[in-house]
Amino acid sequence: MNLDTSVQETIIARFRETFGEQLKLNVPLARYTSARVGGPADLFLTVRSSEELQTAVELAHQLHLPYFILGGGSNILIADSGIRGLVIMNRAKAVRFRHSGAGVICTVESGMNLSSLARQCISKGLGGLEWAIGVPGTVGGAVVGNAGAHGGDMSDNVRTVTIWEPGRGVRIYANEEMAYGYRDSILKQEQEKYKPRRVVLSTDLLLQPEPVSVLTAPAEGFTARRQQTQPAGASMGSMFKNPENYYAGYLIDTAGLKGFAIGGAAISEKHANFFVNSEEATAEDIRALLAEAWNVVREKFGVEMDLEVELVGRWHFEEE
Repeated sequence: MNLDTSVQETIIARFRETFGEQLKLNVPLARYTSARVGGPADLFLTVRSSEELQTAVELAHQLHLPYFILGGGSNILIADSGIRGLVIMNRAKAVRFRHSGAGVICTVESGMNLSSLARQCISKGLGGLEWAIGVPGTVGGAVVGNAGAHGGDMSDNVRTVTIWEPGRGVRIYANEEMAYGYRDSILKQEQEKYKPRRVVLSTDLLLQPEPVSVLTAPAEGFTARRQQTQPAGASMGSMFKNPENYYAGYLIDTAGLKGFAIGGAAISEKHANFFVNSEEATAEDIRALLAEAWNVVREKFGVEMDLEVELVGRWHFEEE
């Protein structure tokens, strides 16, 4: 943690007082990411409720300890050297439903798997999240990144978001306050290194009652399409956002990069906006592949693509 030994011991002792053996030291993170790469976390804490999540980030902020919230491990690329400070594995999954005049409100904690939530809603005859079938990651990550597929996204469903703010406490944000855009939100925009982040505790989603049979058909179609067009195995999902008037996968494919590999990482032959890990890739292999795709597309088409994945941790190129 690059801290004085006595300070480290104090931090560890404070977290152990609250969380006991839930706190682990020097935990490799590759197993917790969909890309199956990434170095260790100095401190690693698993929380199982929004209350525990709030307690953890409040304590970290009080102790001036950098923290990072890890959900499903998709859409992030963790450096081979790992993450300094505290990594909080968010397993807060409580879900409850209540009727309102506009439909049914689903209040869900941020560590819930998005695809699992979509299936649960369909089984209850509640429509609105069918597009999320098969979409990786947690509800919290989806709220931050305005996850979407098949013409739908989180902004269509989010009514309010309950957020913990560093030094301020808990606040409820309305949908319009989230400043949603394409794979973007006010929380996504603030992902600056070395700055304490706001943390999603839970969200209220507005759903509409529909016959289960009506909801099942499109969900099954989305699942089949995903299986046909996206590669299996270790990957992070879409690497780049689609530029205006283009598809990132089409640009990378047309640039002749399908199948191109660096080390153990390769651009998928099935979908060029997916990079796959042969089980021997390093995070640096994948980052170098991202840089190559970005540069070639820029040179050939004059289009500068924006990353959809977030680079997390200590990267060598940032130290040069």
